Amino acid sequence: MSQLQALLDEYGESHQNKTNKIIHWICVPIIVWTVVALLWSLPFPVDVRLGPVPVNWATLTLLLAQLYYFRLSLTLGLGLLVYNVAMIALAVWVDANAPWPLWQVAAVLFVLAWIGQFIGHKFEGKKPSFFKDVQFLLIGPAWLMSFVYRSAGLRY
Repeated sequence: MSQLQALLDEYGESHQNKTNKIIHWICVPIIVWTVVALLWSLPFPVDVRLGPVPVNWATLTLLLAQLYYFRLSLTLGLGLLVYNVAMIALAVWVDANAPWPLWQVAAVLFVLAWIGQFIGHKFEGKKPSFFKDVQFLLIGPAWLMSFVYRSAGLRY
């Protein structure tokens, strides 16, 4: 069994309840976006761009996450790369269009999404996986993406 499959299986052990799964499908993407948005909002010490992409705390953090995902699985990493680019695009759009500062929108949604996650785990009757190992904070999005891949008939 691959390291990725072992992590997905272990994560899945505390995500069996239907209500908890539904809550995770809603809250995990929101949490990922809010982390990206909050990091995007932090001042970066230098103004550097790689083509159209600014180098900032969000892009550096996502680069590290992508390296982790690609180490686990090139194919799943590609799906998560598309997802993470979408998270950046959404942060940029909200930053340009929201009536409130990006960090405020993200902070409120971050708190609400985590409340949702803990409610889901109350239904589950098990603690969130990241209490055991912090790397499960990165496995949550991969776990959801693995379902997308399976639904599309793709291997990861």
